[in-house]
Amino acid sequence: MVMSKPVACSRMYNLSPRIRGLWDALFALVSLQSGIELEIIAHAAPAPLAELWARPDMGLVFMCGYPFSRMPEGARPTALAAPVSSEAWSLDQPLYASHILVASTGPVNAVADLAAARWGWTVRDSQSGYHAARSYLAGRFAGTMKQSTTVGPLLNPSGIVAALKDGRIDAGAIDAYAFQLLSMHERDAIDGLRILATTDPLPAPLLVAAQTLPADIATALQRSLVTLHETPEGAAALGRLGLKRFSAVAPSAYDVLPQRADDADRRLGISW
Repeated sequence: MVMSKPVACSRMYNLSPRIRGLWDALFALVSLQSGIELEIIAHAAPAPLAELWARPDMGLVFMCGYPFSRMPEGARPTALAAPVSSEAWSLDQPLYASHILVASTGPVNAVADLAAARWGWTVRDSQSGYHAARSYLAGRFAGTMKQSTTVGPLLNPSGIVAALKDGRIDAGAIDAYAFQLLSMHERDAIDGLRILATTDPLPAPLLVAAQTLPADIATALQRSLVTLHETPEGAAALGRLGLKRFSAVAPSAYDVLPQRADDADRRLGISW
């Protein structure tokens, strides 16, 4: 029986055709250097991410840390590596944050205004687009926020950006690395928006492989990822995506995410 090629997918950061092309080039380089032939797929929105993460042929697929952490240990995909951004919020580690965005000419002018803002959110199992914002609000307005109008699911960062621009929401949180990519390659997409605040750095979305992927293939892909920055071609491919390198990560590092989310739910006392 011939095994199908493992799939690679950057869906979480497929923010435009140009950005997807840069990811495809990086995955092609990992494939070349590892000797593992990959099938690079889009799994474009609105196809559910949960369907992608359930595929038994995952070889190199971005996964949000929150749903990863909510899975039983024995059911989790194999963690390969996570990106280290060149931005200061990464602390030179495989961490990320969320930027709380508002319209430059909108009704929200200060952090204090966020308690009464109309919030947009992506999906409820998103760390960057849902739980990060609620944790941030719980740290500042615990027990004092009133139930407010919220808009969601807006699916992804592009949905948050569009809702801010057309005035459907006053504030929304998006993955700071996604914002970095837009700033680098699609500046027009975020014109008219500004960063009001940035949340605490937490473990970044990670590249995973299916548990069913043979161990030698997973090891080869991981080795190629974490050494990519050591070659001129790899460093250049990473740099075009605003990255310094990929780092191996421990699955247990993500256990903090559901703990923080549950704590925020208790402290806020309001639902979205």
